[in-house]
Amino acid sequence: MDTTDRHTTDRHAADRLLGELRALIAAHARPDLTTPVEGLLLSRVETSEPDHSLTDPLLVVMAQGAKHLMLGAQAYEYRAGQCLVVTTGLPVTGNFVGAAPEHPALGLGLVLRPAAIAPLLLQAPPDRAAGASRPATGLPAIATGQAEPDLLDAVTRLVRLLDHPADAPVLAPMIEREILWRLLTGPYGGMVRQIGLADSNLTHVSRAIGWIRENYAEPVRIEDLASLAAMSTSAFHRHFRAVTTLSPLQFVKQIRLQEARSLLVARADDVAGVGHLVGYDNPSQFTREYRRLFGAPPGRDAARLRAAGLEASPAPSGPWGAGTVRRLP
Repeated sequence: MDTTDRHTTDRHAADRLLGELRALIAAHARPDLTTPVEGLLLSRVETSEPDHSLTDPLLVVMAQGAKHLMLGAQAYEYRAGQCLVVTTGLPVTGNFVGAAPEHPALGLGLVLRPAAIAPLLLQAPPDRAAGASRPATGLPAIATGQAEPDLLDAVTRLVRLLDHPADAPVLAPMIEREILWRLLTGPYGGMVRQIGLADSNLTHVSRAIGWIRENYAEPVRIEDLASLAAMSTSAFHRHFRAVTTLSPLQFVKQIRLQEARSLLVARADDVAGVGHLVGYDNPSQFTREYRRLFGAPPGRDAARLRAAGLEASPAPSGPWGAGTVRRLP
């Protein structure tokens, strides 16, 4: 089979798998994203309303629609047949382009667990992972690209288990392992490898990110975060920005403001109090920075969310941790 024929065959196979994925996700997606298969998330979104959330390490595959995503000043976009890989908790803003009740955005997510990735590193030679030879300091924590046929096939088989719940306890861990292997030996191998390494720069930075997520309202000293990450202050700044595209203080600010937005939906009449709860001593500064991120002052933004029947995603997101995430990144 020549190259042209192989590409045509791959495209037809991908179209067939995407059609099956769309049907499965439409049938099984829940408002809270969760499924009976541990770590598997399904998303159906019927609005293009912008969403601000904090993600966790995830593989996301888009089955229908497209999403525009912002991390700081960096823009990403992925659409049906493509995937997103995120390797640590990141405050992102995004919207599903053109999503509507008659044409919802459909996607799946798989939580990338260090405990599941680490054993595979012993079996994956470094040269099998594209990007593995790239310096760890240059590896971002987010990337998008085409979902390769073998990866698309594996994730479809994982979602298919929702129609066969008796098989899931035995087969789901095996398919998850296959998916992780495809990631480790494919274009995202260098990124995903960092999740499973106990002493990687990503792991050290993620330790500081975890502290910020749990203690965002507390005063933050960069020296303390650097110590938590076992790095010098200058190295911590460099690695943190390489991973997140944000400085540590910019990251803290986004976490605080996202949590404030969640609180304000229920407490729109206490803007100053909410600002204080998330770490702002100056109400004017809180209002100014909130408007800059969300496009409206706190009270007005909260009223709009309530009128639209929306809820802001709490900062510590995801069914695998505290809080609830409404959408995949």
